[in-house]
Formats: sequence, structure tokens, C-alpha cells
Amino acid sequence: MSYRTLGQLDLRGKRVFMRVDFNVPLDKKTGRAITSDTRIRRALPTLRAILAEGSSVVLASHLGRPKGRPNPKMSLAPVAERLGELLGQRVAIAPDCVGPEARAMADSLGPGEVLLLENLRFHASEEANDSGFARQLASLADTYVNDAFGTAHRAHASTVGVPGLVADRAAGLLIQRELEYLAMATSSPRHPYVAIIGGAKISGKIDVIRNLLSLADKVLIGGAMTYTFLKAQGLGVGASLVEDDKVDLAGELLSQPGGRIELPGDHVIAERFIADAQPRTVEGEIPNGWMGLDIGPATVRRYESILGTAEMIVWNGPMGVFELPPFATGTIAVAKAVESASETAISIVGGGDSERAIRAAGVGEKITHISTGGGASLEFLSGKALPGVAALE
Repeated sequence: MSYRTLGQLDLRGKRVFMRVDFNVPLDKKTGRAITSDTRIRRALPTLRAILAEGSSVVLASHLGRPKGRPNPKMSLAPVAERLGELLGQRVAIAPDCVGPEARAMADSLGPGEVLLLENLRFHASEEANDSGFARQLASLADTYVNDAFGTAHRAHASTVGVPGLVADRAAGLLIQRELEYLAMATSSPRHPYVAIIGGAKISGKIDVIRNLLSLADKVLIGGAMTYTFLKAQGLGVGASLVEDDKVDLAGELLSQPGGRIELPGDHVIAERFIADAQPRTVEGEIPNGWMGLDIGPATVRRYESILGTAEMIVWNGPMGVFELPPFATGTIAVAKAVESASETAISIVGGGDSERAIRAAGVGEKITHISTGGGASLEFLSGKALPGVAALE
């Protein structure tokens, strides 16, 4: 994709509408305390670069799923406070993202000042990409920068509608970095190239598995999707999660030439899906009444060995139910193996559960790139265009 970058814009003295991803986790009890400010910090390089040009900035983001109406528990007010602390300056927050008050606050901004609009998704028009709503947002500034990679796969008003109305538009530094690394994985990968695909269902990752089978030397499978593949091989999977309507598809993927798909050969199983379950390890088939919840130690060693030879690694999805301690061993071991391989390999980790797994394993410093957008990175790795990036062309 061809898109403008921040360095190609003349930002001097401009008012910039910057789409960010401040969809941060909030403490469920108070609804105000931010439990991780990673997404706010990731936006700082672009924000500081714009402010350094004497520009003012109107920030726009969503938070949570308020279903198109105001919800005080999903207000961006705590984000404005935390952003102000990180920037070392006051960040004003508008009572809404559109309307006369938001317009007046945007118009009053001086050079170097920052305004955060209230949650975009308090309006159903945002997700509907309503043209009138997009025009109201676009009227708040004369330049558009998108640095919200986590929403780049959504054709919403703030990601597609607004840049269609603003001539001066570009990708921020965060999106630029995301696209550079993901492009390596899809257009110019190093070899040996190892992809790790986990998670619950094949259905959400069919396209990415298909695309990576044409690019990677090995595709390591983990998570509950394992059992749909094993059922396609005619193996007993007990009470494990299986997508019965995807068994034939799993068989089709396994039949691809090259033998690139690697499946777990042993499993950590339990009779119940609970934190205090009594796990056991089995090889081959899973007994009736038992369910597979993690990859077994022999599979861990095999995957570690394959990862040790890699020059490029892409990882999306956990190896088991890593939220529960008895079934976290496989995911944590793979995270550590990816970290170790990153001494010499380029490693790219998808957002969401994969990022949380990296943190849970206490690794990540050596990982080449940890994506801020799980859904967006999956779409890109599937070979699909991202609407929020296409809008910047």
C-alpha cells in the first residue's frame, strides 16, 4: 500500500485531528483507574512530533463498547488525566466529540495545546461511518493523522470518513512501524520462517492460516483449534472444543503440499475447565470426558526446536487456556522460546491474547515488534487491505 507518512506533511502551525487508540483497560470496580497505559504511551512519539511543529492537536478515540450511547463508565476523562501526566501539560477533554462545545474548544486551541474528544462510540454514527458525523469531526481540524492501528481494519467515520474529507492526511509513526514489520512478514520474509497460530477457533483464522501456508516454512498450531485439526485426522478428542462445521476445512488445510502444519502430539487435559482442575498429560488421542486445554511437554520441546532455527517468527494466539495457571505452561514456554530466538530472528507478535501471554511470561524486551492491533494484524497477515490505511493513500 502507498500512503503518506508524518514526515511528508507540513505541520507548522496546523490544527491536527489525530485518531488514536486509547481503548485502555479500566478498573472494573471504579471505572476510572487505568490498569495499563501502554496504548497511551504508544501514541506519544507521534503526538510529540506534531506538537514540536507548533501545531495544536484534537485527539479522537473510542473506549469500550458503549453501543452508540453515552456511558459514564466508558468516559475518556481518566485517559485525558493520564495523558496530561505523561506529556507534562494539561490535556482538556470535550464533553462530546461533536457539537458546538467541542467545536468551540477546538477553535480555541493555541500552538502546542491538546484537546481530547469524548468517546467516539457514544454515537452510533461512528461505527456506521455516517457521512454527516464524519463531516462534523473533519471540521475540527485542517490536517488528519491516523495512529490507531488497532482500528485500522474498521471502516468507521473517524478512520475512513474523515480522511476522505481532509486533503492533508497521513499515517502516524505507530501505524508506519506496524505496517513496515507486517509487510516484512507478508512480502519479504526471511527464511526459515515460522508462524505460530493459536486460539480457540479456526473460523477466525482461516484466511491467515491459508496465507501463511504460502509464505512460511512451518506453521505451528496450538490452542483449542488444535482439536478440530485432530478430529479431521480421525483422532479422538474427547470433550475438547471442536468446530464440527470446520472439520472438512481443517482436513483441506492439512492436505496442502509441503507438510508445513505442525500439530501438538501430546496434550494437557482435564475433566473440567476450572482453575483448580487436576490436569494430566496424554499423548495421541484424548479420552472421552476429558478436554485438551494446553499443549504437552513433548510438543513444547518440538516447537522450541523449530523456533530455534527461525530467521523470522510471527505469533498470533495462545497455545492453551493460559489465563488458568494449570494450562499456562505451553504458552509461557513458547513465549520464552520466541524471546530466545529473537536474538537473531525478526519476531512479530500479534496484539490481544498474544501480547498478554508475552507479559505473563515476563518476556518481551527482545521481541522485535509487538503489535497494538490483534484484529488489524490478522487482517493484514491474511492478505487483506486495511480500510483505515487505504483511506490514507
